[in-house]
Amino acid sequence: MAGSATPNGSRGSASPSATQVGVPELRLLLAGLTAVRDGDFGTRLPDDADGLLGEIATVFNGMVDQLSRFTSEVTRVAREVGTEGRLGGQAQVPAVSGTWADLTDSVNAMAGNLTTQVRDIAQVATAVAKGDLSQKITVDARGEILELKNTVNTMVDQLGSFAGEVTRVAREVGTEGRLGGQADVQDVSGTWRDLTESVNVMADNLTAQVRSIASVTTAVAQGDLTQKIRVDARGEILELKETINTMVDQLSAFADEVTRVARDVGTEGNLGGQATVRGVSGTWKDLTDNVNVMASNLTGQ
Repeated sequence: MAGSATPNGSRGSASPSATQVGVPELRLLLAGLTAVRDGDFGTRLPDDADGLLGEIATVFNGMVDQLSRFTSEVTRVAREVGTEGRLGGQAQVPAVSGTWADLTDSVNAMAGNLTTQVRDIAQVATAVAKGDLSQKITVDARGEILELKNTVNTMVDQLGSFAGEVTRVAREVGTEGRLGGQADVQDVSGTWRDLTESVNVMADNLTAQVRSIASVTTAVAQGDLTQKIRVDARGEILELKETINTMVDQLSAFADEVTRVARDVGTEGNLGGQATVRGVSGTWKDLTDNVNVMASNLTGQ
């Protein structure tokens, strides 16, 4: 009996059913591809078939396994780096090639760059927090990371300039006694500008106060008892101001009284005069008493 015709019109014996890919098998493959398209990597095709269907199942299942490993590793790295903040993670997807290898390398490059950039920024920020203003961010960066790098480096420069100027003024005024110094910090704003201005106001006030005190005490040393400290002051500087001004008043009263008694007794011959200087003590009281004793003795004699 002649052989029956094959589906393509040729005549011959039919292939074994195990090697045929029929509608049920295609529907199974379609279901698997649909699941992969929808992100479900848990679907597998039966790999116990022979021939073409078995080869399709092997390739499909291997592809799903690679996609599953790739997705799992990328998710792990994204979670560690992006959510948990654990830098340094790298995706490990063995036996991939082509686009999957490129994607894995791209994810690892992104994680590696982010790790290097963040750690460099963290190192500089930690140094600033510890008072070390000598470090800068040197890692290569682009986009917003580059903007952050430039901002942090500018901040370090400004803090360094601020610290240098404040230290200079403090050394000149507080250690070397050179008054009149002012901190000059360029391009600062906000708190740094306020701090600079506060340091300058402090230095300016201290300069004015010390110079006024020095002017009055110099005048006293030269016998000029007409000057007083007029500069505004508070706290201990105010106490010093009031003490010196009181001292000047007492010295002036003492000088006036001694001069009057000396003139009355020694020049005009008016005996019996006595110096009256209120509120003096110590040496000034002793000197007043001595003048009065001298005048009294001279009067008696």
